[in-house]
Amino acid sequence: MSLPENMGRFALFAAQAMGCGPIDLVTVRGWRRFIPQCFSIGTLSVPVIMLTGAFVGMVLVVQGYQQFDNANLADRLGVVVNISVAAELGPVLAGVMLAGRVGGALTAELGTMNVTEQLLALRAMGCEPVHYLVTPRFLACLLLSPILTLYADLMGALGAWLIYSGVYGGLSEPYWYYTRQAVEYWDLGTGLVKAFFFGGAIGLVSCYKGFHCRGGAEGVGRACTESFVISFILILALDFFLNIVINGLYEILYGYRALLF
Repeated sequence: MSLPENMGRFALFAAQAMGCGPIDLVTVRGWRRFIPQCFSIGTLSVPVIMLTGAFVGMVLVVQGYQQFDNANLADRLGVVVNISVAAELGPVLAGVMLAGRVGGALTAELGTMNVTEQLLALRAMGCEPVHYLVTPRFLACLLLSPILTLYADLMGALGAWLIYSGVYGGLSEPYWYYTRQAVEYWDLGTGLVKAFFFGGAIGLVSCYKGFHCRGGAEGVGRACTESFVISFILILALDFFLNIVINGLYEILYGYRALLF
């Protein structure tokens, strides 16, 4: 199948899944399908997201402390680390973790239903599979990604502070003081906006690959790999274009921003 044809099928699939979203959010049946997905997609991802976020913050401090220490700016190391985590690394990290842990699981689950003809059985019973299966999973990815990003931001800041104060002997008060002065609501907000887009892309791509895989168990495995690769590329591409828009908007509203002061 050609790329334009695949893109057209994906666009129709995404439009159908998103079009049913408002209905599911205002009906009891929709919430009954949505809540279990919140647990499997959101709650079960929290430990992985928090652990990974903490280590990312630790790595940033280990890599950056020597340069800041030589310039007598070690007290302000938290500014660079926490802005990076909140605005950039947090949403990308949460997106990649979702693509790996959740995206593969969604593709495998729906792909298995597809190759065993369970989707055809749903259609034979008069039930639309996209509305019944895809929409709640898409909504869970879309709405829970920002919350998981907040967990990643929090653990990144705490992990960085733990290494800064516990290993390098830095003072906690100036670390948090400069962080509070420099990290704005804008940084947190842009990270959450990015996570919103990342989560939606992961949910749609994973479900689409599951719905259209072929070739039995081998086809399901191939679809899982393709789902992760495409989701990862989309996260990076969306991050690039969203950064261009967000940075331009910030300059229009607030002007130039110095990282250290």
